[in-house]
Amino acid sequence: VSYQHQFFSSILVADNFLANGIIEYKSFEEGDKYLKYFESTIGLPFEFTSESSVPLSFYFGPNHFNTLKQYELGFEKIIPLGKSIFGWINRFVIIPAFNFLDNFITNYGLIILILTILIKLVLFPLTYKSYLSTAKMRVLKPEIDEISKKFPKKEDAMKKQQATMAMYKKVGVNPMGGCIPMAIQFPILIAMFRFFPASFELRQKAFLWADDLSSFDSIIDLPFTIPQYGDHVSLFTILMAIALIFSSKLNTGQMNDANQQMPGMKFMMTYMMPVMLLFIFNSYSSGLSYYYFLSNVITLGQTLFIRRFVDDEALLKKLHDNKKKPVKKSKWQERLEAAAKQKGYKPPKKK
Repeated sequence: VSYQHQFFSSILVADNFLANGIIEYKSFEEGDKYLKYFESTIGLPFEFTSESSVPLSFYFGPNHFNTLKQYELGFEKIIPLGKSIFGWINRFVIIPAFNFLDNFITNYGLIILILTILIKLVLFPLTYKSYLSTAKMRVLKPEIDEISKKFPKKEDAMKKQQATMAMYKKVGVNPMGGCIPMAIQFPILIAMFRFFPASFELRQKAFLWADDLSSFDSIIDLPFTIPQYGDHVSLFTILMAIALIFSSKLNTGQMNDANQQMPGMKFMMTYMMPVMLLFIFNSYSSGLSYYYFLSNVITLGQTLFIRRFVDDEALLKKLHDNKKKPVKKSKWQERLEAAAKQKGYKPPKKK
């Protein structure tokens, strides 16, 4: 039986087992959002003899991952680090890296900075691949526009799509090539979202103007409450939103060169999303907002760095050279043709 606070837990463990149990809770006072009253009624396997005993163990302590894990009773599972791949990333990558840095550095703001840099360095090949894929789409835009001119009617949309995909195949470009590397990075973003609010190490640790990295960093206390925002202003959240706007403007600007996006979509990605996150993260851990701020700033710097070394003319020439090479069949296509041959079907020869 366990009662869990954000950073502390009360755990009752029976050496054998509990026969049954009922757990209930209610608000300490009606309308109070924070104070709760908990009560447990448990049944114990007990024989009424002079030698009967029920061994029980109690744990009253912090939700510190390594501390809970050393008991080897699965206590560490009460920490909400996320399920499936998100929890795996936190347990086997983020927490070991954080603890390693904690052995040498006492400033937790500096630890988060170094951890962010390490993560972005590991993910840099994916960032580069995503940028390169978008750059390929951008330099091919004139050819895509020519295809659009050939099929201006709505009823020719399928023909236009087929012609566009055929052109991509000839030059060796995957239209989804920019999305896949970004999708691979997404689990890390979610894992960090779960890690910081649950990190006992950040409790009551100050950095710059933030008094507690496990709580929000209020710089202004408002005399009123803004719905969905709160009654305070968190500076790290504002910095995160500003950095995200600049990063989004840079990325959507490049994407717009490659695709004729709807203006509404561009506005949503550049401005609406940062504003939404500004409201959502205002009351979250300042350590989390600080991490996302650093991550966006580093991503912005990496993008500007990559742009200096990607020559659009050279890239376009390389894509045109790919047209001269024979089109390689995908493994999936090869398997389909092999299966067809086994069934006695011969694909038609190209004229």
